[in-house]
Amino acid sequence: MTISMTGFASGRGAAHGCEWSWDLRSVNGKGLDLRLRLPEAPEGLEPALRSALTGAMQRGNVSLTLKLTRSGGAAEGGFALNPAALAAALTALAQIEAEAMARGVSLRAATTAEVLSLRGMTEAGEAGLAPPEALRAAVLADFAPVLADFQRMRAAEGAALQALIAGQLTRIEALTAEAAQEAAARGPLQEQALREGLARLTAASGGLDEGRMLQELALIALRGDVTEELDRLGAHVTAARALLAEPGSVGRKFDFLTQEFMREANTLCSKAQSRGLTRIGLDLKTVIDQMREQVQNVE
Repeated sequence: MTISMTGFASGRGAAHGCEWSWDLRSVNGKGLDLRLRLPEAPEGLEPALRSALTGAMQRGNVSLTLKLTRSGGAAEGGFALNPAALAAALTALAQIEAEAMARGVSLRAATTAEVLSLRGMTEAGEAGLAPPEALRAAVLADFAPVLADFQRMRAAEGAALQALIAGQLTRIEALTAEAAQEAAARGPLQEQALREGLARLTAASGGLDEGRMLQELALIALRGDVTEELDRLGAHVTAARALLAEPGSVGRKFDFLTQEFMREANTLCSKAQSRGLTRIGLDLKTVIDQMREQVQNVE
């Protein structure tokens, strides 16, 4: 099945006092380019998410955003008390107050703000809300259905691309058959061109031997023969249909094949020597160019 490089999926989850949201999207690209925007905590998310994405796709510019907040609504940049630091600070304050009273020194009571300003009293982010390992496991588990939705959309887009490209191949096949009929009907014009060429060579044959004349006549006939171009177009159609039926990433091969399609169409136009064949060649170029645009989105 043909897979598209275009896709989108989103999701939401909650666990261990946190809530999060996913945004996963991709567009076409020459290779696989992953851009991840993740919170600093819990650690270890990026390697696991990159591994999941690289295992699921081979090409595309992919953007993944994860936003993590506390369930109470505070953003991931909020603060949580460090219990160990708080206990140590209160113990130290109690010792200082006891020593001051023993010496008859009166001290002003410390305010809450002053206690919070002590080094190490608070820690940023979500780490204080839950064990980092548990939160990381919950977040990664929640990514699996998001990635599955993303892959389903890419497959659906790919199916639509496959149907469109298949229709374009059918059109190319029909135009190639029409070109063969037009080329066959062009026979009298080719014969006339050969006769005129022979007449010119005969008039100038004073300095030409018979072998050279035959070579020139063969070149004249070759310039108007489109049999090879039509045969190659037919072979390219067969190859393209086989690619559509292949599993996995076929976009690069298909892109190369469209270039070969266009090469034969260009040569056909240059050899046309008739209005009808020129028209068919231009129609072929139009369909091939439209197909090339669609192939750019195939993984």
